[in-house]
Amino acid sequence: MDNRVPPRAAGPGPRRRDRHGRGMRGPIAPPQVPLAASRADVFADLVQDSVERLERRWPQLADIDFLVLEVPRLDGPGQGWNDEAVPLGGTIPARDGRRARVVVYRRPVEIRSKGRDERAALVHEIVVEQVAELLGLTPETVDPRYGED
Repeated sequence: MDNRVPPRAAGPGPRRRDRHGRGMRGPIAPPQVPLAASRADVFADLVQDSVERLERRWPQLADIDFLVLEVPRLDGPGQGWNDEAVPLGGTIPARDGRRARVVVYRRPVEIRSKGRDERAALVHEIVVEQVAELLGLTPETVDPRYGED
């Protein structure tokens, strides 16, 4: 009877543990647990919730792309930040066959909000303002509850 251990497959494979048999065995939390969602994923979900809330009233929002970026970029060389305010969102009008876009900047919004509820309210306010700018309407027309606490 041959009791030898078969040789290990040659080539680089994923190393599951360190040489002492310790190390990460798997993910810390299963994917369905909220702990497994990153802050960026949670923030994108807040934006998506806000968009879905507005799409019920404004079906033309299906023609607009909604994006989440970490921080606003400088548009050109030599341009500095404005000391007065950092943008929380922006719009890019439709042109050259591209759809209109609404951008929400995650890091400035997170810095200005303390909890999830406050962050959700701020995200919705930003989305409403940017949609109003694209549609040429007032924010109160886009969402009658705009500005209410």
